[in-house]
Amino acid sequence: MKTATQIALVTGASRGLGFALAEALARSHHVIAVARTVGGLEELDDRIKAAGGTATLAPMDITEAQAMAHLCRSIHERWGGVTLWVHTAIHAPALSPADHIDERDWQKAMAVNADATRRLIAYVAPLLRAGGPAARALFFDDPRVGQKFFGAYAASKAAQMALARAWAAETARIGPRVEILEPRPMRTATRGRFFPGEERERLAAPRDEAERLLALLG
Repeated sequence: MKTATQIALVTGASRGLGFALAEALARSHHVIAVARTVGGLEELDDRIKAAGGTATLAPMDITEAQAMAHLCRSIHERWGGVTLWVHTAIHAPALSPADHIDERDWQKAMAVNADATRRLIAYVAPLLRAGGPAARALFFDDPRVGQKFFGAYAASKAAQMALARAWAAETARIGPRVEILEPRPMRTATRGRFFPGEERERLAAPRDEAERLLALLG
């Protein structure tokens, strides 16, 4: 049975910014939380329930096209559409010189950061159109193009942003609205992988950054 509930689909919801955004959004939305890490999703669900919210957990890999297509069909059948899609899922390959990029790291970065995003845009766009005139999609930039040792990550992230910006331009008049935000440096596993010796206390907490970003959206 379809409802008028505000629905937020969060891909990459088991940790970091995605976890924090899902937790914050649960105050006003039913959250569909997608991630591979079951433990992280269960912790998210516990926090959402403790605060009086509700969530549907979807432990799956966004690179599995059939699984994501099935999820989106199920969302359509249950709720009709979504009012918000928050895409934070990312693969952070090991840093390396451009002439030493590992083939498997390259392929996984492209599969998660670019190919899965391309498919998800196609799968989620109809759900957002069904979600009403205020429906929107959120992407998060982390520009690293030209920085040494970031070749694989920067290339795959730039491809993701190219898709998001093209979609934003194409839907500017007809919707859904596509937003691209740039978070401040945060105390996340991805950041720690890239900058292991960094003084983490100077970085933003994901929960604080989630609140700041959502406030920007009004």
